[in-house]
Amino acid sequence: MYASNDLIGIGMEADAVRRRLHPEGVVSYIIDRNINYTNFCTEYCSFCAFYRPMGHKEGYVLDQDVIFDKIQETIDLGGTGILMQGGLHADLKIEWYEVLLRNIKTRFRIHTHCFSASEITNIAEVSGLTLRDTIARLRDAGLDSIPGGGAEILDDAVRYRISRLKGTTQQWIDVHRTAHALGMSTTATMMFGTGETMEQRVNHFEIVRQIQEDTGGFTAFIPWSFQRENTSLGRFIKEEATAVEYLQTLAISRIYLDNILNVQSSWVTPGLKTCQVGLRFGGNDVGSIMIEENVVSAAGTHNRASEEELRRMIRDAGFVPKQRDTLYRTYFLN
Repeated sequence: MYASNDLIGIGMEADAVRRRLHPEGVVSYIIDRNINYTNFCTEYCSFCAFYRPMGHKEGYVLDQDVIFDKIQETIDLGGTGILMQGGLHADLKIEWYEVLLRNIKTRFRIHTHCFSASEITNIAEVSGLTLRDTIARLRDAGLDSIPGGGAEILDDAVRYRISRLKGTTQQWIDVHRTAHALGMSTTATMMFGTGETMEQRVNHFEIVRQIQEDTGGFTAFIPWSFQRENTSLGRFIKEEATAVEYLQTLAISRIYLDNILNVQSSWVTPGLKTCQVGLRFGGNDVGSIMIEENVVSAAGTHNRASEEELRRMIRDAGFVPKQRDTLYRTYFLN
């Protein structure tokens, strides 16, 4: 399929898979907020324009009161969850995260979808804990689910080239398998367009599919394309993935990962028009209105969307828009 020029044929097959899994004709979205609690990071990934080295004058760790204000604003706007991620901080041990999560749960009724696999691995290492104990303690403190960030391409040859210091493919796998074993749901992601081969993308799909076969713990798969502006990797990647390449990858992911119920058509990097077309290429969700986002915007992406814009985009594509929660439950009446 990656070698094929029959984009429409691939899209039609993906649309057939979507209709089989979602015959009701609903496309979902969520109101939540990305809270990037720190930009200090020790990994220096070449595709990232957000991080700052430890001790850098532009680095920060958000005060808890600032985080609480952001959560309250999210709730006031009808939000049901927060996606909280940050850099890999060398000094923040698990107690810092436990206190934060407990304080959030004491003050707010909101779903906490937090900490990528790389962050959790880092917390375990900094705290001298096993991975299982780390995830269990975060869960007991108030962590509800884990995002799929940090996957990039699950092929170590790619990871060594674009994020040499970051976690290995096996570490990402271990975090998600352990979380699933502890009864937690997670999502899986893929950032493509970093110079990887078609075969390496398929390696990524196969790893995600096999985990889902074994655990059933992924609620969704979210592919998006690399944004090169302002990144050091961008000097070597001369052209970003096109809309055609995005739609092709979205469709193939829907076909390959038919054991994962939800596949998200993204608008943050490809834009609203491509996202809308993606709803006929296998996507059944358009993600979040993104009250706040700092990571991909640092790399040069500045697409924005209101709730009504997302709802209109969904309706105009021939679907019924429904607000969902982080676990993809569309119980809202609108």
